[in-house]
Amino acid sequence: MINRRSLLQAAGLGTVLAPWTTHGAEATTQLILLGTQGGPNFNLQRGETASLLVINGEPYLIDCGYGTLRALLQSGVSYLDVGHIFLTHLHDDHNADLPALLSHQWTQGRVLPTTVYGPYGTDTLVQAANLYNQANTDIRLEDEARTVQPRDLFSGTVIPAQASPVLVLQNSGVKVSAVENTHYPEAAKQHMQHRALSYRFDAADRSVVFSGDTAYSDNLVALARGADVLVSEAMEIDAFRQRFEQMVASGNYADNPEGIWTHIVGTHTSTADAGRMASAAGVKTLVLNHLIPGGLGALPDEAYIRSAREHFAGEIIVGRDQLVL
Repeated sequence: MINRRSLLQAAGLGTVLAPWTTHGAEATTQLILLGTQGGPNFNLQRGETASLLVINGEPYLIDCGYGTLRALLQSGVSYLDVGHIFLTHLHDDHNADLPALLSHQWTQGRVLPTTVYGPYGTDTLVQAANLYNQANTDIRLEDEARTVQPRDLFSGTVIPAQASPVLVLQNSGVKVSAVENTHYPEAAKQHMQHRALSYRFDAADRSVVFSGDTAYSDNLVALARGADVLVSEAMEIDAFRQRFEQMVASGNYADNPEGIWTHIVGTHTSTADAGRMASAAGVKTLVLNHLIPGGLGALPDEAYIRSAREHFAGEIIVGRDQLVL
């Protein structure tokens, strides 16, 4: 096991030491799990969903749940350097920190563009974040003689949700592709334009796929075919049902608890399905992320691994905040 300082020095990104590290410092692509809690269930043990790929020193942020800005600071990667943000879908546990991140980038003097990629509604979300920060902008433009407008820096790019891979971004360091997954049921999609995406990042040394939130998805399996790493959400259903009932008893989900439970079990990935998809895709390593119950219940890693292992023979890693792979 190597320390975090050597990894970040190798990438030119800082000297912060974190307790969770693995794999070698020779890789030019590092995966940093910033937040590993599943669902809108922020707590003191795990931050909401966010992951970072650092490719040849360039950071790419995948999702931006509550706690992401602080997690970036803890990782040693400057939030001012994040110019590409990829949202898997627009649930609040995947984008709650976006207005804070963009606002602080502008306030602290970033002058390069930041592009937010995501499904339908992403452009509107970025416009709304700029509007949310309008008072701060107006004050500082007047009082500090600034000349750069946030609307000229921050933009949202909508990615078509398709069954076959769509090219999102390609540069000298990485190719990014996306497909629609099965987080939203067909019945719901008939009444809304919102969709959910999975992403694949192909760098020179590694290919990393992020499931986002989804039930079992053939599109995701095809996208992940032969990848080095699949970062998949994972839910231990029995354990979370017990915690869910406790949460309902304490006043959560008061409007329709069983309707919400139906959504949870029907549109997320069980630990068994994470293993099934990893096996069908032929990936080398499965990283369990967006954990449910996660910080809401003290489960040992084996509780998440057990069902996945029944279907996947490769390496399985249970994610933790600030884990570097």
